[in-house]
Formats: sequence, C-alpha cells, structure tokens
Amino acid sequence: MNQPWSKKHKKDFKSCQYSLSNSFADPLSHPELVELTKARGDFSLLEEYNSHDLRYTPNGGSDDLKEAIAELYGPDISKDNVLVFPGGQVAIQVAAQAFCQKARLGKVHSIVFLPGYQSTVESPQWMGGDITKLWRTAANNWQIDLQQLKAAIRCNTSYLIVNEPHNPSGIVMNQQLQTELIALCQEHNIAILSDEVYRLLEHSPETQIPAMADAYPQAGISCVSMSKPWGACGITIGWLVCANLDIIERLWDCQYFGTACTGRACEIQALMVLRASDKILEDRRTIIRNNKALLQSFIEVEYSEFFEWVRPNAGAIAFVKFKGPLNSLELGRLLAKRGISIKPSYCFVGNNGETKNPNQQNLDDWFRIGFGERIMPQALEALKKVVEECKDEWREEMRKNIPKTTGSNNQSTV
Repeated sequence: MNQPWSKKHKKDFKSCQYSLSNSFADPLSHPELVELTKARGDFSLLEEYNSHDLRYTPNGGSDDLKEAIAELYGPDISKDNVLVFPGGQVAIQVAAQAFCQKARLGKVHSIVFLPGYQSTVESPQWMGGDITKLWRTAANNWQIDLQQLKAAIRCNTSYLIVNEPHNPSGIVMNQQLQTELIALCQEHNIAILSDEVYRLLEHSPETQIPAMADAYPQAGISCVSMSKPWGACGITIGWLVCANLDIIERLWDCQYFGTACTGRACEIQALMVLRASDKILEDRRTIIRNNKALLQSFIEVEYSEFFEWVRPNAGAIAFVKFKGPLNSLELGRLLAKRGISIKPSYCFVGNNGETKNPNQQNLDDWFRIGFGERIMPQALEALKKVVEECKDEWREEMRKNIPKTTGSNNQSTV
C-alpha cells in the first residue's frame, strides 16, 4: 500500500494559524445543534440524547437514522437502501472490498480519476484489483472525458469510482454528462461508486445533479459523509445508498466483518443535523458563496498575474494554479512559515511522479484552497499580505523566465 498522500501535509502544516486547506463547511457545534433542536420543539430527541444507553446499535445503522437519510433521496430509496458507517472513509473501503475482492474469479478491473482523494483513487488496488487511472484536466474544465473512459474499459471492468462534486477542483458535471456516463456503464455492466461528500453544497440550485443512487438504480452507489456539507465532522457518520437491494446485501456482508457499529450518541446528533438540514445547508451555502466572491476577486482581479483557476461551482474547495516562480510545494512551504496552510498538488496525485501524466498536464503548480469556514476571510487577508511582500521578487523572476525547480509544462487554458 502506498503511503497516505496527505500524511506529509498533516505533519508539516499542522501548526499554521490560518487554514486555507480545510475542505468542509463551517463546523457545527453541539450547542448549535441543541438550539436548532429546541427551536423546532424536538424535545424528545434531546431527552434521548441525554438518557440513551450504551448498547450496540444495529450493523448498518438504526432505523430512525436510516429513514432520515432516505428522505434525502428519491421515492425508490427507503431505509432498506441505506447502510450507515462510522465515516465516509470506511464506506469507501467497504465498497472496494465488495466489488474488487474477487480473486477466485480473477482480478477485477476498476477505473478511477486523478487528481483526486486518495481513498477513491486507490481503494480498488487495496483489495488486489487492477486499476486504470484517468486524468481530469483544467483544459477540459476538470470534467470526465467520456471518450477516454470508453477506451479504458476492458472485458473485466466492473467498477468505476467518480467524485462529484470533484475534489480538489470544486466542479460538478452537468446532468447530460451524468446521463451519458451512466448509459456507458450500464452498457458494460459497470457499477458506479459516486463519492458525493460535497453534494448539497452546489453554489447555484441549477447545477445540482441527481444522486447516483437515484440516477442509476441498477448499480449506482452514493457515498456521503456528514463532515462536508453540514460541517458535522466530529459526528463521524457516513453512508452508502443504493436502490439495488442485492448490492446493499453485498455491501452489508462486507460491512459486517469490516467495521464496528456507530455509537448511538453519534446517530442522535446525526438526526439533529438532518432534521435541521435545510437551515444548516442554507447558512453554509451563504458562507461559501460570500467567501467564493472574495476568492474570485483575489484570483481573477487583484492577483491574476500570479493565480488562475477553473471557477468552482460546488463544494467548499477550489484548485488554483500559481503562475509565479514557485511550484505548489515551494509555495506551501513559504506560506507555512507565515502561518498559512494550503494543500499542494501532491495531496491529490501522490509523491511518486504522477504529477506528470500522458496529457502533458503538469500539476506541480496547482494547490487546493478551502473556503467553507466563516474565518476564511482572515486567512485570505494573511495570504494577500504575503503576496504583497513577494510580488516584486516574483515579477522579477518571472521576467527573467527563471524555471521552477520541478519545471512546468501546463498546456491548459483556464
């Protein structure tokens, strides 16, 4: 197994005063949950939280929580189509175990995408399967290339992992592309795991596409964590949803042996969140839209000579290119000395040379910024101060055309 891509980042950037690397919506607090619960008169839920016992919860989650989760989906999804996990990370691993561990029948071939979250990219390989890594590019607005995908399908391809909205770019595909993707997978009998942890944080309502569990009832699996859209990181609740009960049974069998049940306290807090979901999400989307406007001005107006991006349309993250004389790791180290953390490109492609790919897209210059928190403007102001301090030196080095340490051959237009 490869080392965790973000391990170095978590070690080297952990003491920074200002975080531009967090990817979640503004974190909830338990007192905030209590006030939201009281405001709607849900006192029985508060009483249960204060008096619940510590016996095991059912594997796959308690019925009341699964019913609340099912309400986020279409009419074909009931509590029986939901499996609850102690976090989305575990859910991704269990799905890979269910679909990629078929040694008796030969290796399963899976297709994944870079840049991306390491668990989605590498989980099939952890189970001994073959994987093909395809690249999403800035030149294609970080979208999935269906022709490239079609060419990568083999006779034993049975599993595809997508991440929509996409991490690290904050881009979500349109519904037509989703429909064509599903039709291609249905034709080849390929199951799709859709990592949808940023879904419900679309910046405009018209950009939201159906959950994969709704759009692909035959073999579409939606993976969600409470940490990103609701900012409920510490609850550690995630889930898988699929309309196909045979697939749910297959996942449940793997979950039964691979994960512990969740705590009832976490389940009750998750219920508090979901029963106040509309209010929480609207507040978090407002924060995100306001912060995005600040970031848009920073990148597209104030400092466009140094930064560019494909403007995100969902989630609380953006992938940004630094056009100055440093690569993203060097920039990250400079900013860390000033108490600011970003996520350099190696967190999404690894440290083994995969920053360069067959499309000649070099991601060394790219880094991820998170803008979901109320305190993000303070971090952005700190970043501006560094840029102001360094801009003359950067301009001079750019004027001299001094090459970056690792080079840059990015042919994309943003």
